[in-house]
Amino acid sequence: MPFSNSNPGGVWLGRAELVGLGPVVVTIRNGYLLDITSRNSATTRDVLEKSNATEFVKTCKGTPLAAISDIPPTIKWLAPCDFQAIKACGVTFIGSMIERVIEEQAAGDFERAHDVRIQITDCLGENLSEIVPGSKEAGEVKRILIEQGLWSQYLEVGIGPDAEIFSKAQVLSAVGYGEDVGLHPSSIWNNPEPEVVLAVSSGGNIMGATLGNDVNLRDIEGRSALLLSKAKDNNASCAIGPMIRLFDDKFKLEDVRNAELELRIVGKDGFELIGYSSMNQISRDPKDLVKQTVGRHHQYPDGLMLFLGTLFAPTQDRDAVGRGFTHKLGDVVTISCSELGSLKNTVQLSTECPKWTIGATALMRNLVARNLI
Repeated sequence: MPFSNSNPGGVWLGRAELVGLGPVVVTIRNGYLLDITSRNSATTRDVLEKSNATEFVKTCKGTPLAAISDIPPTIKWLAPCDFQAIKACGVTFIGSMIERVIEEQAAGDFERAHDVRIQITDCLGENLSEIVPGSKEAGEVKRILIEQGLWSQYLEVGIGPDAEIFSKAQVLSAVGYGEDVGLHPSSIWNNPEPEVVLAVSSGGNIMGATLGNDVNLRDIEGRSALLLSKAKDNNASCAIGPMIRLFDDKFKLEDVRNAELELRIVGKDGFELIGYSSMNQISRDPKDLVKQTVGRHHQYPDGLMLFLGTLFAPTQDRDAVGRGFTHKLGDVVTISCSELGSLKNTVQLSTECPKWTIGATALMRNLVARNLI
């Protein structure tokens, strides 16, 4: 169940697939999932482009589908975005930044990572935790580290003036709550990345937030940053959900800045890992990340979903001392936040996950056939 409360507070916007019909736009009222699809709200993109999106979702007509506590198998959760671009920010937390440097120095070899981690942390320690990216102090740290031969492309985007912002997944390719997430079959060192995901309109307005799993292949990205697309964008390698919580008088951007995320991984082998990501430790403010993503320099006519990065970088040994963590098939990954619900997915190979077949053309044809556009 994506919500611990059968009647979660807040204003929610999402998508579900109904057997025999297709995707519908949904919200939650009084403990029930409601279909609010209409010609005025055929997609979540359409809703998020409204200046009064929150009020619209609160008051528009809807058809009850099921109680949130008892969703039948005829209703499938979809990622709450449709035509929005899916972008992600990397290296926005000092802890995970250090892990990216370790991946680079270890050239993607998880067996070397333990020794490299000791070497890197001995050199860098906690000296970077108070540095403001792009500041004069950051520039001085860069100069010193270059002199010591320790500068890295990950340090550049971690404490330099420009954030790392990349395309995480293709439009409509993200999976939702309860679906499988995929690992490229060539990867042997990988992990989930629990993140807050902002829903941003075409005008750059932050409309709300949800949860995301930026599935990460550490060995592939560690070999070369030029392999980022292979490391990040594969079949079912992006999960978003359960729904977008829209901003209102009880949920604001400040709540995102202070959100606490919990990650729980349970393996078929009995392995269990619990980790946390505290948004108050992010090194760049969410508004700054949005500003660096969308503006006069780059437009997103259908808006975008923006992953904000993660503090979580697992180092707990799973099979042998010093070998750290990597996924095994069948791992159940649950990302939860008291304000945003839970996102639960099962890890499989991307080649074994259901193929992505519903792209923009298929969705448009479905909406036309239902007289929604």
